[in-house]
Amino acid sequence: MRLSNKIFILAILICSIGLKANGQKFNAPSWADTLKNPLKNNAAATAEGKKLYTQYCVVCHGDKGKGDGPSVAGLQKKPANHTTDEFQKQSDGVIFWKISNGSSPMPGFKSALKTKQIWQLVDYTRTFAAKK
Repeated sequence: MRLSNKIFILAILICSIGLKANGQKFNAPSWADTLKNPLKNNAAATAEGKKLYTQYCVVCHGDKGKGDGPSVAGLQKKPANHTTDEFQKQSDGVIFWKISNGSSPMPGFKSALKTKQIWQLVDYTRTFAAKK
């Protein structure tokens, strides 16, 4: 793991210490449902999404997407389980919005990743539907 990735992960963990879950659900605005995935069903995009997921998401969401990554113990709010029907029933646009904007302790990635990369992550999270 590169030093910059370690610093990024450390920053996430430091920012999440002491944060309290407010009991609210992580909801996207209704217009997020209108966002269309330009990379839907694109195997190459999904493969790139897996690389990004490993780099940015595994630490909290785990390598199987169950919200059981190695840093979960330090979080007051449990990360989303990407294998659940609740997660998978969301539109691609909603998932895109959530990755882009984040909800503490999850950071928003719109300034760290390109739009295409966020859609790639959306595509990869869809692969967890069959891995319950």
